[in-house]
Amino acid sequence: MTPTFVRACALDELEDDTPKRVELEGVPVALVRTEGEVFAVSDICSHANVSLSEGEVEDCQIECWLHGSSFDLRTGKPSGLPATRPVPVYPVKIEGDDVLVSVTQES
Repeated sequence: MTPTFVRACALDELEDDTPKRVELEGVPVALVRTEGEVFAVSDICSHANVSLSEGEVEDCQIECWLHGSSFDLRTGKPSGLPATRPVPVYPVKIEGDDVLVSVTQES
């Protein structure tokens, strides 16, 4: 299945290391600009049904504010308990000033 990219936001709407929540085709997504790249992961923690975009970003990880699990923004894999399952990671493209994300194909 070929990924379908949709506009998530303007690139200048993303502050470094500050997650931004967007909803794309009914899917809650946390966008993060860090280390010169933009990442998109599910905005829902795999351990508890809370928004990851309310957490902190450090070293290409996003931390769930409720129980402290961190997830790698590149792979979605948790780096510590209590989370044991990864969160979905979505492909991102930058076109001009727009951030495009595909929620149709998880990587």
